[in-house]
Amino acid sequence: MAYNKIEEFDQETTQKLAEHYKAILDLLGEESAREGLIKTPERVAKAMQFLTQGYNADPVEILKSALFKEEYKQIVLVKDIEIYSMCEHHMLPFYGKAHVAYIPNGVITGLSKIPRVVDAFARRLQVQERLTVQIRDCIQETLNPLGVAVVIEAAHMCMQIRGVQKQNSVTTTSAFTGAFLKDIRTREEFMRLIGVNLH
Repeated sequence: MAYNKIEEFDQETTQKLAEHYKAILDLLGEESAREGLIKTPERVAKAMQFLTQGYNADPVEILKSALFKEEYKQIVLVKDIEIYSMCEHHMLPFYGKAHVAYIPNGVITGLSKIPRVVDAFARRLQVQERLTVQIRDCIQETLNPLGVAVVIEAAHMCMQIRGVQKQNSVTTTSAFTGAFLKDIRTREEFMRLIGVNLH
């Protein structure tokens, strides 16, 4: 997924969003016309479009754009993929890393496509649980591998700076199909590869 340059955002959308953010600033008790805030509504409008650009990406087409026949039938793992997403409940960021593996069934995809799929789903309003499952299902349904494993570890600013205010908490979610679900040894191998001790 190619990230938009700020200048490339749709001007009409940017303008409409900026009008809303200007109103929000005023409702919060700020003076949206003061020097430091004059450009803020437009900046926020562009930032939000950047942070949610996953709505304009097709994860299935990302995977299909680089398919290759290959008889390799062991784990293919891309780990420590940086994730930046937005909690749909408070519209605050959550961030961390994803570990994604699959076992090919005659077809592989380009390695860079896995992080792009992660980005395509992460750059939307999300919950971590759904994000984990969406990545898993997209890879399973598109590549038809012998199994898919996805683990996400993330810190949520909605927990860190509001609510319970627990700065050091990390949320871990996982989703498996096929061999990773049915074969404990395969799942344990994956967990060892990503550095998780099951014992």
